[in-house]
Amino acid sequence: MKAKYIIPFFASTALVLSGCSGGGANAGADGEKTYEWDMTITVGEQSSWYKGAEKFAEVLEKKSDGRMQLNIYTNEQLSGGDTVASLEQLINGEKAFSYHSTIIYASIDERFGAINAPFLYESYEEADATIQASALDAYKKLGDDIGVEVLGFGESGFRQVTNNVRPIDEPSDLKGIKMRIPGITLFQDIYQQLNANPVTMTFSEVFTALQQGTIDGQVNPLDVTYSSGLTEVLDYMTMWNYVYDPLILGMNDELYESLPEKDQKIVQQAAEAANAVQKETNRSREESQLKDMKEKMEVISLTDQQRAAFREAMAPVYDKYNSIWGAELAEAVQPK
Repeated sequence: MKAKYIIPFFASTALVLSGCSGGGANAGADGEKTYEWDMTITVGEQSSWYKGAEKFAEVLEKKSDGRMQLNIYTNEQLSGGDTVASLEQLINGEKAFSYHSTIIYASIDERFGAINAPFLYESYEEADATIQASALDAYKKLGDDIGVEVLGFGESGFRQVTNNVRPIDEPSDLKGIKMRIPGITLFQDIYQQLNANPVTMTFSEVFTALQQGTIDGQVNPLDVTYSSGLTEVLDYMTMWNYVYDPLILGMNDELYESLPEKDQKIVQQAAEAANAVQKETNRSREESQLKDMKEKMEVISLTDQQRAAFREAMAPVYDKYNSIWGAELAEAVQPK
């Protein structure tokens, strides 16, 4: 197993500057191509994202008889912690693979945010059924439009809201809270509609910003909040499952198309295995993570009636974004 995540940044930069899509391809002794590729994830080694990336590296190596090697970089090391710049590196061919939330993709093309519509899914089962039935195919087409081969979905999970001001159980409770959000207009509109004060910053800055009081709260799924240590600098969490957050295992499209069909199939098989492990890890951890988080924060779980009040408050957001997403895509992400 050679998931080499400790290569110094300057060494990777040399690879990038060589124009090798985050690595290179060479002919082996038997004439078959060998590859060394780079992959980045937004969070650290304790995350379910990393477990998925490790599985991806493992299966690539095994099924290719060692011809495919993957370097895994955590915490967006190749882009200085900037998630949008990281995605741009993937699109531009400066690296081969990444796990990125559809929310980050939406910063480049707002249509990617359709599956992140507030209060769209009630459960993981509902999200799974929709992705299998129609959403994945729709997102593969979106990926083609920007130069990314969508190799399937992992997941960051359902986003919850955390803060240091007060418990949140109704829309008015968010008034005035300075909330770190992902840097896309959908989330700006959601939190402005709730009279919060949305602030954008790279994820790598969030811990310190919470610690210093620069922001009051943040919104992320349990695994991201927990594995990044944010529970140490937060007082309240509301479980409201307001946004389902899938991860795209993406590959630079030009690189994918350059592979022989046999090698494309290996990449696809490895991606399927990686996404299955990542999602299973994410879901299996939630119970124990939540139990631990309850010892460090006050945790509020909303009733169906309370969630309905938030959903009703989102009506103007839906009115705005239905035209941005388009009827076909909006239908593709509707619960099945």
